[in-house]
Order: sequence, then C-alpha cells, then structure tokens
Amino acid sequence: MSGCSRMVWNLDMTTAITLAGPADAPKLLPLITAFHAEYGIEMDDAARTAALSPLLEGSPLGAVWLFGPTMAPTGYVIITFGWSMELGGMDAFVDELYIRPPVRKRGIASEVLAAISGSLSDVGVKALHLEVDREDEATQRLYTRAHFKMRDRYSLMTRTL
Repeated sequence: MSGCSRMVWNLDMTTAITLAGPADAPKLLPLITAFHAEYGIEMDDAARTAALSPLLEGSPLGAVWLFGPTMAPTGYVIITFGWSMELGGMDAFVDELYIRPPVRKRGIASEVLAAISGSLSDVGVKALHLEVDREDEATQRLYTRAHFKMRDRYSLMTRTL
C-alpha cells in the first residue's frame, strides 16, 4: 500500500511497531500459530505460510506489522484492505491482532491500534473495522477504548468460498 512502506513507529511504551517483510516470516509464524491455537483456528503450517507470504511480499491487499523487540516480538497485527462506497473510499479490517499472553493488559494493543489507525488515515483509509466475539466483554472494552463502535444496524456475515 502506498505510504506504508517499512513504517516504524516508536510508541510511548518501550517498543516499536514495524511493517513486516519476507525476512520476518520465521518470527511471525510461531506467533500466528499461537493465535490460531488460542482461538481454535484450524490451519496447517503450509496454509499459514501460503496466506502470509503475499502480505509480507508487498501485496496491496494487506500488511503485517510486528511490535515489540526486534529479535523477540511481543505480537503482530494483520490489516487487510477493501473499498466502501458508503464510507467514501478505501477501508481496512483488523484481520488478526495477537499479543503474547505474559505481556497482555499493559496497553500495548491500544497503542498499536492508535499508531496504525493514524497511519492508515494519513494514506486515505476511511475506516478500520474488526470482528469481536459477542461473548468476549474484555476484548470489546479494549476495542471501545480504541474508539471502535458497534454499528447499530449491521452485523458481519460471511460466506466461505
């Protein structure tokens, strides 16, 4: 995505957020595997690699950011891009956001979402969407603090192809 090339932010915490590239796959795949295990997403390593590789290689359809120390990242976020007539242009989805369990509840997710939201807005993205489990009140509170709102009339529906 134009304007997002190799972004690095130093956040108010003692970490940074960096746009991931192909060399980051060995650090990302264990984090993604942990996220998938935690949420019961069944996918083998070959399928994970196949889905991740285009994003790391610069696909205009999405991007991956690592955050935390360079050698041992704290987590990652995957953002994918689309278009919305209603919202007047490009929109984006938080496809996955994962933070290692020992460092959760320290404000990292809020800071990462704020940094990425600002950057995406700067390059013309009109809205950032995400899915949240209807039963997961703690995560809903996190996203509410990060200025996400439930849409009154809408629920995300999916048809797997």
